[in-house]
Amino acid sequence: MQGNGVSPAAGSKSCGRPLFVLFGSSIVQYSFSNDGWGAILADVYSRTADILVRGYSGWNSRRAVQVLDQVFPKDMPIKPSLVIVYFGGNDSTGSHPSGLGPHVPLAEYIENMKKIANHLKSLSENIRIIFLSCPPINEELVLQSSSTVVFKLERTNENCQKYSNACIQLCQELDVKVVDLWNAIQKKDKWKEVCFTDGIHFSSEGNKIVAEEMLKVIKEANWEPSLYWKSLPIEFGEDSPCDIIAIDEKSTVNLSKWTFYRKNQWD
Repeated sequence: MQGNGVSPAAGSKSCGRPLFVLFGSSIVQYSFSNDGWGAILADVYSRTADILVRGYSGWNSRRAVQVLDQVFPKDMPIKPSLVIVYFGGNDSTGSHPSGLGPHVPLAEYIENMKKIANHLKSLSENIRIIFLSCPPINEELVLQSSSTVVFKLERTNENCQKYSNACIQLCQELDVKVVDLWNAIQKKDKWKEVCFTDGIHFSSEGNKIVAEEMLKVIKEANWEPSLYWKSLPIEFGEDSPCDIIAIDEKSTVNLSKWTFYRKNQWD
């Protein structure tokens, strides 16, 4: 396997578990922090699929295109069943006179996201793709932040909405599923106060919204085979005499489908 290409655990190959890859910037890299949406997916699919994170904080779509062949090489031995992609927040920041920084003009952003989608589709006719659109931010909280190391980039909801709309429109043109984070986050009461840790990255509450919307898209997609977690076979889910002993002391109880431990009973 060349570079940092996707390489799932050995169990994926031997047991036939589908592979889901999360590919994006900090929204992806941090998706296992603060009750992250990536961690929620990993829990929901713990007995049915492997979740692999390829998140790169600070990245934009331009840099993502540069490493597509390394992260998703054409000769990868195990192709993902689903790739979830997020870029746009950093692309939508204001430009700097030096030309440095993560800003990517809207037209180039659209072209880059198209390249990502087309590259993923070229890996296999069975691969499924979900894009996440650019979410809103808490502008006031972002302005309050300070750093002695990092130059403060211009971030506005006006630009976030432009890049979100562009992503959604592109997905419609390419027949790619999309999670509309711009609108989903703003449906939450007091979303500015409860959905972010720093005005940009998701809190526990924000992550729940992302996970719920993601699971809804997967459930409602007319994919064959379905990747809905309740439709996938449970790995080693057969009954066994080694299971927990039942109250009658004569049989055992199969725990493979139990979800009582979850605070949220996801659909």
